[in-house]
Amino acid sequence: MLLPAMPVGAQSLGRGVAALQRQDYATASRVFIPLAERGNAAAQSYLGFLFETGRGVPQNYTEAAMWYRRAAEQGDARAQYSLGLLYDRGFGVPQDIVEASKWLNLSAAASPPRVRESRARIRDAVTTKMTRGEIAQARLRALEWAPSREH
Repeated sequence: MLLPAMPVGAQSLGRGVAALQRQDYATASRVFIPLAERGNAAAQSYLGFLFETGRGVPQNYTEAAMWYRRAAEQGDARAQYSLGLLYDRGFGVPQDIVEASKWLNLSAAASPPRVRESRARIRDAVTTKMTRGEIAQARLRALEWAPSREH
């Protein structure tokens, strides 16, 4: 049998996503963990989701935030969104509305059109809780941010 010419990591990620879609969370976590540890941003984002929701792994917001952050720092819009929500609620990280807004801003800007509007609405809802100074600080942090690849 011939396999399409795909990098091994992409094939593994696909197996993890397929397991996630089948709701086989234990298999998904086993696939995502080594990829995430090697710096795969998509695997890190999925692993953050598994830890946030306690699917296939024990629920742990601190662990979820760590994986989301690693993916978010690489520019993963889904992880940026999820990390922003954790900062808004103070789950796994200290509650920080400015940091929440920064990540939600970045996520809305980088999201595909089909989800951009809903993410922008959540970002705007968080913004209503902020002072003008906090909004300016969050925008500045977002403007100064640049993605960084893991080695």
